[in-house]
Amino acid sequence: MTAHDESDEPTYLADLLFTDGLPAMDDEVGYRGAVAARAAGITYRQLDYWARTELIQPTVRGASGSGSQRLYGFRDILVLKLVKRLLDTGISLQQIRTAVDQLRAAGIRDLAGTTLMSDGASVYLCTSNDEVIDLISRGQGVFGIAVGSVLREVESTLVEFDPQSPDTVDELAARRAARTA
Repeated sequence: MTAHDESDEPTYLADLLFTDGLPAMDDEVGYRGAVAARAAGITYRQLDYWARTELIQPTVRGASGSGSQRLYGFRDILVLKLVKRLLDTGISLQQIRTAVDQLRAAGIRDLAGTTLMSDGASVYLCTSNDEVIDLISRGQGVFGIAVGSVLREVESTLVEFDPQSPDTVDELAARRAARTA
């Protein structure tokens, strides 16, 4: 067994942004992609693309081949919703990736008590009443996204859906297996 540095492991967006300030959620319970996409207000195609390009990886269970289902945790869905809100202000995925890199470089690990702001050209991090950090480049007027209100919105949306355990057999995979047996 070799020792390794934690920095060698990939840091997923959900891990980076939210370390505390959230309700205690069971890390072994997740939501299928279709539910995660609906709760975040995005298409399944967007969800799939973001997962394949590693913008937002599911933390409960990743895809492991044909017929397998990704399972997204609460924090993952919250991040999906935040990315969607930034896209709605006109920020491109490339700029969102740049902003995430800047958050990592600045050592920001918890955004639950902060506000993300955008003017459609840049992303700003507001950590207090007198500090706004431009995460991409200088901009003008801004729109605020209060992370706490997005958190409450995701919570209330997920109440309607049944979470899935990662060891639950995927119905699609079970049907395929039954046809080939």
